[in-house]
Amino acid sequence: MINIIGLGYIGLPTALILAANGVSVTGTDYDRELVDTLNSGMTTFEEDGLDKLFIKANENGVLFTTEYISTDIYIVAVPTPYDKASKKIDANYVISAVNRILEVCFDGAIIVIESTISPGTIDKHVRPLIQAFGLETGKDIHLVHAPERIIPGNMIHELKFNSRTIGADTKSIGERVKQIYSSFCDAEIIITDIRTAEMTKVVENTFRDINIAFANELTKICRTDKMDVYEIIRIANMHPRVNILQPGPGVGGHCISVDPWFLVGDYPDLTNLILAARKINDSMPKHVLGRIRDIMREHNIKDISKVGLYGLTYKEDVEDTRESPTLQLLENMAEHLAYGIKVFDPMVKSRVVDHQFMNFEDFLNEIEVLVIMVSHTHIKENMDLIEGKLILDTKNICSFNKSYKL
Repeated sequence: MINIIGLGYIGLPTALILAANGVSVTGTDYDRELVDTLNSGMTTFEEDGLDKLFIKANENGVLFTTEYISTDIYIVAVPTPYDKASKKIDANYVISAVNRILEVCFDGAIIVIESTISPGTIDKHVRPLIQAFGLETGKDIHLVHAPERIIPGNMIHELKFNSRTIGADTKSIGERVKQIYSSFCDAEIIITDIRTAEMTKVVENTFRDINIAFANELTKICRTDKMDVYEIIRIANMHPRVNILQPGPGVGGHCISVDPWFLVGDYPDLTNLILAARKINDSMPKHVLGRIRDIMREHNIKDISKVGLYGLTYKEDVEDTRESPTLQLLENMAEHLAYGIKVFDPMVKSRVVDHQFMNFEDFLNEIEVLVIMVSHTHIKENMDLIEGKLILDTKNICSFNKSYKL
């Protein structure tokens, strides 16, 4: 029996895909409402293929509870935010989960940390917990880091086909955990040491953050001298060794916008490039505000309530709003603009901000300036409805004469 700790965006799909492939699984989460929802036969967020997987997992007897169970294998998939002041990881969720596990686990249990953590987190925060219980790692308890590598919107596919990294103190324990992940993962599974596994995951997301920052800095340079950044990137990418990503209104989600800070927090004197990239990407919501102000001045629009932001999620076609550029923009709005900007997102079914509309046409009827923050399929399929608006297109998806770019 495997006990999955944390049933959010990572833990739930992992629990379901293991159970669907014949592994005995109990999922644990502190949120009673979430557990009750799962036990009533409903999933807790929308994801392509998740409901189908849920049905198969239920057929195989997956269980959901608020309790930690006594077993010999645990997979921890709890949040790992960072402290915005120190830029260091906040390991409290991981610490709490491991402490609860140590109270009930069998002798010789394996604890797999799937949550993304900064290099050295297991040495600094987890091993001392085991020692405090009078236990010995490598004998009484075995520690493993197997970082998740999936993204909302394509989770089920990526669980099956993305390669995995397993960091373990010994190869034999690594091989045991590899067998578990091999039950559903068709890609290569690499066994290494724990510190390397910790570092590798953070480096992957940091690389992407730096690439996006380069594109965003190019955007600002090209804006200054009235050049088309998208055409420049398109031509540059024709070179076989160049792959510049697309600029955008900022970086969101719980990976790319968070993981680089772990390195900045732990290695402040050695992360000049990483810090610069973070600052560039974090500056983009303010850049969007500046572009909104420019458009309002050009068209003599004085009322901010005539501006609407399309998109609340951090990326297209998902419902995940964590660290989204739109929310970052709204947090900074008071520094630049008056109160009353309108918001709509077809993927977000509950109200999360002021002046949020739940109907697209009602939203459009109230605004003159439309700011496309997220390139949902929904708006691509409804271009005819927005053609008469002044459009700030931060995602480069429309070609109307009245549209403005970043």
